[in-house]
Amino acid sequence: MQDVFTIANKNFKSRLIVGTGKYKDFKETADAVKASDADIVTVAVRRVNISDKNQPLLMDYLDPKSITYLPNTAGCYTSEDALRTLRLAREIGDWRLVKLEVLGDKKTLYPNMIETIKSTEILVKEGFEVMVYCTDDPILSKKLEDTGACAIMPLAAPIGSGIGIQNRTNITLIKEQSTVPVIVDAGVGTASDATIAMELGCDGVLVNTAIAEAKNPVLMAESMKHAVLAGRKAFKAERMKKRKYGCSSSPQENLI
Repeated sequence: MQDVFTIANKNFKSRLIVGTGKYKDFKETADAVKASDADIVTVAVRRVNISDKNQPLLMDYLDPKSITYLPNTAGCYTSEDALRTLRLAREIGDWRLVKLEVLGDKKTLYPNMIETIKSTEILVKEGFEVMVYCTDDPILSKKLEDTGACAIMPLAAPIGSGIGIQNRTNITLIKEQSTVPVIVDAGVGTASDATIAMELGCDGVLVNTAIAEAKNPVLMAESMKHAVLAGRKAFKAERMKKRKYGCSSSPQENLI
């Protein structure tokens, strides 16, 4: 059976979502996205050039007709800023599938969940399909889903830290209770982190810094593609049970 990745009734072939920030230029961004085979790229609306016609545009390198743009609210610390940003995105490109993040402070970049939940409720009422960056708290994640989020995006670790999944138990609990896609967002540092996220049962992984800040971003993007595929296949295959002691892999009867 075909393993389809569905968000807000839209089907995607890749479970890897790639960010477009921190690359040296748009060409490197485009090359990395191509190597990743991602269908969706996140775009920080507050950092998009919409006024200087002398500067290059991301759309010149990544055609929004062939790849799904996911406007996000990176850099927003209040509900008001986040709402204004996504309403602007809708006006600019008629984008309704969006990624919401409302940050709590500039040191940890952890989400302010009170503002996040409030913003989600308003955006859903306005007709947006909201994918939400959140803490790895199962209770608050469930609240977001009940509020109408179309995807839950718990952090694996602080944004840009690259230290990998720090709380596998909570990520697993969030996945077990959710009826919408769960996508690990933030903290992935290398391919094995993405594989672990998928082996835990997550529906997808969002990666930006781990690719953009690699010595070879294009090669790292390709490795992330294979890591997500491998982790998903391992999850579906259902791993062997863990044992406390050794267990011979050869038959123990009729030994020579």
